[in-house]
Amino acid sequence: MAVVIILLTEQAWAENAPKNIILMIGDGMGVGQLTLARLSAQAEGKSLSMDAMKIAALVQTRSADSVMSDSSAAGTALATGWKTNNEMVSMLPDGTSVLTILEIAQDLKKSTGLVTNTAIVDATPAVFASHDRSRTDLAGIADQILQHKVDVLFGGGRAYFIPQSQAGSKRKDETDLLAQARQKGYAVLGTRDELLPKRAGRTLGLFRMGALTAGASEPTLAELADRAIQILSENRRGFFLMVEGGQIDAKAHANDPQGVIQQLREFDAAVGTVLAVARKRKDTLVIVTADHETGGLVVLPPAQGSSEAWSVAWTTKDHSGNNTLLLADGPGALVFSGVIDNTDVPKIMAKLWKASIFPRKIARLESNP
Repeated sequence: MAVVIILLTEQAWAENAPKNIILMIGDGMGVGQLTLARLSAQAEGKSLSMDAMKIAALVQTRSADSVMSDSSAAGTALATGWKTNNEMVSMLPDGTSVLTILEIAQDLKKSTGLVTNTAIVDATPAVFASHDRSRTDLAGIADQILQHKVDVLFGGGRAYFIPQSQAGSKRKDETDLLAQARQKGYAVLGTRDELLPKRAGRTLGLFRMGALTAGASEPTLAELADRAIQILSENRRGFFLMVEGGQIDAKAHANDPQGVIQQLREFDAAVGTVLAVARKRKDTLVIVTADHETGGLVVLPPAQGSSEAWSVAWTTKDHSGNNTLLLADGPGALVFSGVIDNTDVPKIMAKLWKASIFPRKIARLESNP
């Protein structure tokens, strides 16, 4: 058995390296949340798109200073291969910045993209393209994300990109990042109608002041992912794309089972769109995982006399230390198996791309407050 495992592992590493990697993160998506969404889909005679993925692993999620990680520490682990304290953004507890897998992709001359249905400055997208001692420095994170020249940025959070004199701004200065983005060559979008026409080149789409709401004027997460892939595919060297279903977490914090189902199935629809494209291309590794679990959700039989098919119990309104699930599909997927740490995920991605010296420290940023 050991020989078979070794041979399978060697075969996985020997496969052609994926040209593209798409990392999809369901914020707060634990096994309980997945079970709940799966039961909902099955009740309609459907299945989850992610259930068709070939490879699975369990992921340990604790942060450097707690068994219960927040999104910034867990995201930092998924982006950089390093553990850090809760609240910190791609920076070690001593203030040292660490290289992200997105920055590795840029070093390899690949295109890069970040997509979320929350604000683009929230913790999960932030860890891939900024370095900060605090995830609450949202205006500073917006500055850094734009400076990183990420090719595609889709989500909410327009309030952090407009000067304080404009209605709805959450900045404390007159910096106009939308104007700066246009100067850097970005097409700046604000509605679904502006997104849908085929386009190329750097694109910044901020469709709400805060998180997206699934309103008629807003694109779905699946549409955002699809357009991001279309734009990033213009680069013959390949791309890295992170897609976050960021509002599963909020519904789990509220212990709202129907909200969890809705948000997880929206995320799963994006997974289905991405898998359909990736399987046609055959050069793209798709990874679906979570940063942490939220709510300590348990699915139970229905209460006696209930007409419902199941019931739900919550053990907390906060995050838990439960392991999360990782699913992988495409070239290199076989390497993801067993019980792994969240820091292993970007290390594997970097190794598949034959990137040297990763994880890697960058520098102390003493200027950060």
